[in-house]
Amino acid sequence: MCGIFGYVGNKKNAAQVIHEGLKRLEYRGYDSWGIATNIKNQKSTPIKSGSKIKNLKSESGFVVEKHVGRILNRKLGSKLLKSDANLGIGHTRWATHGGVTIANAHPHLDCKNEIAVVHNGIIENFLELKEQLIKKGHVFVSKTDTEVVPHLIEENLTHPHPNPLSKVEGGGEGRFTGAVWDAFNKLKGINAIVVAYSPSSKIVAAKTGSPLVVGIGKNELFVASDAIGILRHTKKVLFLKDNEMAVLGNKVDLFSLRDGKKKNARFETINWKIEDVDKGKYKHFMMKEIFEEPSVLRNIAQNYTQEIESLARSIEKAKGTFFIGAGTAFHACLAGVYLFSEIAHKHVNTAVASEFNYLEHFLTKESLVIALSQSGETIDVIEPLVRAKKKGSKIVAITNSLGSTIYRMADSKILLGAGPEKAVASTKAYVAKLGVVLMLAFAMKKNIEKAKSYLLKISHEIDRILRNEELKKIKQLAKILSSMEHIYTIGRGVSFATALEAALKIKEVSYIHTEGLAGGELKHGTIALITKGTPCIVFAPNDATYDAIISNAAEIKARGGIIIGIGSKYASIFDYWIEVKDFKEASLIAQIVPAQVLAYYLALEKGHDPDKPRNLAKSVTVK
Repeated sequence: MCGIFGYVGNKKNAAQVIHEGLKRLEYRGYDSWGIATNIKNQKSTPIKSGSKIKNLKSESGFVVEKHVGRILNRKLGSKLLKSDANLGIGHTRWATHGGVTIANAHPHLDCKNEIAVVHNGIIENFLELKEQLIKKGHVFVSKTDTEVVPHLIEENLTHPHPNPLSKVEGGGEGRFTGAVWDAFNKLKGINAIVVAYSPSSKIVAAKTGSPLVVGIGKNELFVASDAIGILRHTKKVLFLKDNEMAVLGNKVDLFSLRDGKKKNARFETINWKIEDVDKGKYKHFMMKEIFEEPSVLRNIAQNYTQEIESLARSIEKAKGTFFIGAGTAFHACLAGVYLFSEIAHKHVNTAVASEFNYLEHFLTKESLVIALSQSGETIDVIEPLVRAKKKGSKIVAITNSLGSTIYRMADSKILLGAGPEKAVASTKAYVAKLGVVLMLAFAMKKNIEKAKSYLLKISHEIDRILRNEELKKIKQLAKILSSMEHIYTIGRGVSFATALEAALKIKEVSYIHTEGLAGGELKHGTIALITKGTPCIVFAPNDATYDAIISNAAEIKARGGIIIGIGSKYASIFDYWIEVKDFKEASLIAQIVPAQVLAYYLALEKGHDPDKPRNLAKSVTVK
């Protein structure tokens, strides 16, 4: 869940390269940040480690700068700017172990200030390792689990013992590579580390779950937790697989973490454009990504027929199909259950991914598990997939991230093709998932052309919703709702999934308590919370649920509630109405867009950054 960036090459401004890279990765964590760059031939150079200042007595080491808070608009300190470094690592943190302090911010150093480490994940046995290291004389300055790593590596260098990599390059550099290999293999849990060693001018990256990608440029190498971070420098990348370790120096060497054997490093080219990861004319990524939804749907309609029809055949053969996802992705799964029932007359199952482990007893070798994930790195989705594979079930990945863990785990995969999504609250990737699932349901009915027609029409409807006059209506509604403590969203049938997703978007970025529920569940408890002035967003498509959901809206209205209707038909019970044209079974795709826009404007009215909501990160890689 943290942003990681490392650089080694012929440039002498490594700190600035890393600083810019971290800004592009801040959506992965923004509690605190830090950068370490190497220094050579400088004696008695001050090194800031946590909240303490130490004097470096050797001729190598690191200049370290750390800050609490966001990196945005924060300039580098003079020491980093003057370091003329050609090697360094940086990190934006989403806190797990230890509070949000300068001392706990990454990078973390060893006692000699020659080893710098950044880390993503949780080291489950860090207390045991820390106690052992303290007994050996190592001094800790933070409360993090990460800090055990540089001290473990330092201990391995000070008291070396044979390992498969200790002689890989000979001398001190070879010992360093082996020391990292040995240290990482002592860590329990799902982790990714990037280690810089000043005397060797090398960076080592290793992972067992959290994402890492290596990029190769002209006389320079990069490593990051997301390809977005290095896209400005190169499109030639290597996605590290689990249990792999990469050594970055004059070239890239790849090794197995299990046995230390050398592996072939196979680079691939990503086709993203630099402008895909810039805001362009938009103030925030969230709004930019909402405006990209029409082109995302057109792309799916025009280019996905073959792979979706192939997946439809797999579902027909399977004896038990399960959709799993977390958060927004789960809502797409739930929508899929309704769409398959209504369109394909086919039963499929769904569950919140973090709960699927407790339903795995149904899985067999003939089961099909379809995982939906924007990042492809969500630990709550990865864990049940690992267990499903052990049972012999087939895995399908529907994800937006090429080379991600879920993508690599799958027997077959569909890339959403939505382009980079940098706002923490997912919008265009959700719409892309709905587009794929809709086409899949129609493909089961052998009528995929109808789905393609719907997606193209919906893309035009979203364009209409995003015109200035419609945006002004939603913006005015946001002004009215911004003072509310509670908002409710209701729907029936497939609109139940839309109600859940709308509630999630609003609470994610505006911090207004918002509860989504099935309309029929109102009278089973929640209606007790309705008082005069309580707002409720009602999703009312022109389908079999219309009369029932209007009846539910009347129950709220009778108790003084304010009704905001979203649908193709105006009803006199609506206090406010946002029109979304009727697209039969596909209406849910267009109907979520006004809720996304409303969430965005609510965040602005409340003075919050919609791209980076508090306590949340884009890729959830820890339990």
